[in-house]
Amino acid sequence: MMKAGVITGINRAEVMEIATPVAGPNELLVRVEACALCTFEQRIFDGTKQVGLPYLGGHEVAGRIAAVGEGVNPKWELGQKVAVKTLDQCNECRFCQSGENTMCEMVGRSGRRVPEMDGIGGLAEYMLLKPHMLYPLAEGIAPEVAALTEPLACVLHSMDLAKVDFGDTVVVLGAGIMGLLHLQLCRLRGARVIVAEVDSGRRARALALGASEVVHPGEEDLVARVRELTGGFGAQAVIVTPAISRLVEQAVEMVDNLGRIVLFGSFHPDNPLSIRPNKLHYSQIQVFGAVNPGSRDFLRSSRMLNHGLIDLTHYVDSVYPLEQIQEALEESVKPGTYRVVVTIGPEEETPEK
Repeated sequence: MMKAGVITGINRAEVMEIATPVAGPNELLVRVEACALCTFEQRIFDGTKQVGLPYLGGHEVAGRIAAVGEGVNPKWELGQKVAVKTLDQCNECRFCQSGENTMCEMVGRSGRRVPEMDGIGGLAEYMLLKPHMLYPLAEGIAPEVAALTEPLACVLHSMDLAKVDFGDTVVVLGAGIMGLLHLQLCRLRGARVIVAEVDSGRRARALALGASEVVHPGEEDLVARVRELTGGFGAQAVIVTPAISRLVEQAVEMVDNLGRIVLFGSFHPDNPLSIRPNKLHYSQIQVFGAVNPGSRDFLRSSRMLNHGLIDLTHYVDSVYPLEQIQEALEESVKPGTYRVVVTIGPEEETPEK
């Protein structure tokens, strides 16, 4: 049996015991060391997102290989440190076959990870996975940082859509973890970054990470300020990270001709927009949605961590053991929190092949 941190009701979670999966042919069993709590789990916990309960969440995951099934490539070894791409891909649908596995038609439809309940499954001691879902990590990376491979991969996917280039001006709306990750990556691509954020602490953090300007959108006219900072032209790219629909309307007004707008996160509530079609037509603005990290994004994310090319340690606000899943989720939904990470203790038994 293994322990799992399970959401059982609105603002309620507990540790349950469920059967430990067994690695079959072409499968690996991963011993989870750390799982970060994303807004996905937070919205289920506070009741914003409705799912069947109990629910075993967790998709920002890192751990070690505990068992290797028959037929698995020998490059995967017992005890190897790995990041996990929890969203599977079928490799057979029209999107997978065209190389766009972020849009795989089987995402979320491949069945339960454990027989007992629905959920992605990272908030448990073990996960049963396919080899293509694992990415090697360097030994020196702390488990709570290794768990952030997934959010970094998400932002890398977004950056490709935004086509950020050297010398660009980019507006990042929101300075939560995803907004600040965009800021860091834009800086690595040689862009000037304007960050819009209402929280003073987050604005200060954005400045510390290299933002050229920070704007309080509640106290300044954001569109006018961006126009002023860009000589009246607007930004080459705008990244929308908060779940606020009206920000998209503002993004359209602050982007330059031929500019790109990326709707990074989902919107709650999903309110309709009021956008002038001719604004898009005459300016040739491109608007993209960004959902799910792909295999290439995970590869690049893991490489960046392995080579020390980006620092993610400052995003970990607190760490809780699995036994304190209730307290961890309560902490994660507090305003201003970046990432709360749930850690799971070391392997108690020697894994067998």
